[in-house]
Amino acid sequence: MRKSLAQGIAAGRILVEAISGGMEIVGRKFEQGEYYIPDMLASAEAVGVAMEILAPHLTAAANLKPKGKFILATVEKDQHDIGKNIVGIMLKGAGFQLVDLGVNVPACRIADAIEREGADFVGLSALLDTTMRYMGHTIEELKRRQLRSRVKVLIGGAPTSPEFAREIGADAHCKDAFAAVETANRLAEGRF
Repeated sequence: MRKSLAQGIAAGRILVEAISGGMEIVGRKFEQGEYYIPDMLASAEAVGVAMEILAPHLTAAANLKPKGKFILATVEKDQHDIGKNIVGIMLKGAGFQLVDLGVNVPACRIADAIEREGADFVGLSALLDTTMRYMGHTIEELKRRQLRSRVKVLIGGAPTSPEFAREIGADAHCKDAFAAVETANRLAEGRF
């Protein structure tokens, strides 16, 4: 990475061709059963390190404008963050600004962050079927504060489904980190 930058290779090109291209390969291997969760975690960690190196170069590049601001959170009463963390790393790599609120985040804190940050997107994660209902609570809080119309809501996690997303009024269900980035890109471009 540093060697490529020192050779004058543009940070955007490294991002698109090396990092994003590599993660697409990892995603295909995961879907085909060749890679497993530890492989995904190792890949996501490598992307995180690469993004720390690239970040100053990407922000300096005039032609790489942020695609939007993303709030990420694991919903209230849920302590799981592996999937959310992978999504966050990949969203950063795709050009989104990211504010990660962590785990066990109540609806009011998520709404506060959307107001404070002027977020365009919110990604909600839940690993347990007992906690996924808090995604619906979060959407209700956004409606109560009249924020729902200005933010796109993406949900994900093992117990969630497209049907559940429709039921609670989310804009999209994402089955994995790759689907989250693809969906966020389509929403940012107005193609959803």
